[in-house]
Amino acid sequence: MPPDPLSTDSGSRNIPAWNLYGERRAFPDVLHIERITDRAAGLDWRIAPHRHPHLHQFFLILDGAAKVTLDGIAPDVVPPFLLSVPPGVVHGFSFAAGTDGHVLTVPLQSLPELLDAGAAQGTALGRVGILTEIGALEPLFRRIHAEHDGSAPARGVMLRALAAEVACLVLRALDGPMAESGVTTDPRFHRFQAALNQHLRDGWRLADHARAIGISERHLSRICRAATGQPAATLIEAALMREACRLLVYTRASIASVGYDLGFEDPSYFSRAFRRVMGLSPGAYRAGFERD
Repeated sequence: MPPDPLSTDSGSRNIPAWNLYGERRAFPDVLHIERITDRAAGLDWRIAPHRHPHLHQFFLILDGAAKVTLDGIAPDVVPPFLLSVPPGVVHGFSFAAGTDGHVLTVPLQSLPELLDAGAAQGTALGRVGILTEIGALEPLFRRIHAEHDGSAPARGVMLRALAAEVACLVLRALDGPMAESGVTTDPRFHRFQAALNQHLRDGWRLADHARAIGISERHLSRICRAATGQPAATLIEAALMREACRLLVYTRASIASVGYDLGFEDPSYFSRAFRRVMGLSPGAYRAGFERD
């Protein structure tokens, strides 16, 4: 069953947020898994750019060919590979007919200790990841298929366990050196990252985030520097500009509207901030993708 665009997010000013299996309500199962052929064949092997606010997806592409776009970037990938896509990332596909693989969709509430924003931020599960060495993942995906299609006792518990194994393997493969170093991140940094995602369009600035966490702006910046090497203000600005890039590429909203949506009261100030971070104006950035 192909997903339907959310009626509230299908307008010209919003990137489509797809209503996958009732995502607006409680997800009807612990997870969902299907073959690429089941998902893409009925859509002429093309899946338009979209994003899921509350789902993490793992795409295991085994053979064939796939052109992938991730927030406007098209990485050069050749099967077999695994693609990990956290919530909010705009992704689209163009598959060669007959491409084989699996799509594993996991609601955040099924694995909050791994996939929830507070837990995933600062790890490989909080950003797009691509694995070219799939190792034990293919048989693991087959086990998830079999369990998902069955009705054995403790089915939900087993599905969560298998999905957790997938997530842990991906995390370790992408974040292995960091995971083994014994370095820990201040939990207040994860709270900051979660609030940054939640309030991105609410005009929150550094003072708002520091106040919400209950620390000074200077202390919050020290925590962010320790975790990422960058101060909090830089991380806030980078998040705003990432979202601006998504809106410029995937919506028809005016440049002024994009700025207003992200809390910039003055369109000219938004344009100057965008140019400073991205190296070109919002109009030039959008035009570059329209030419492509």
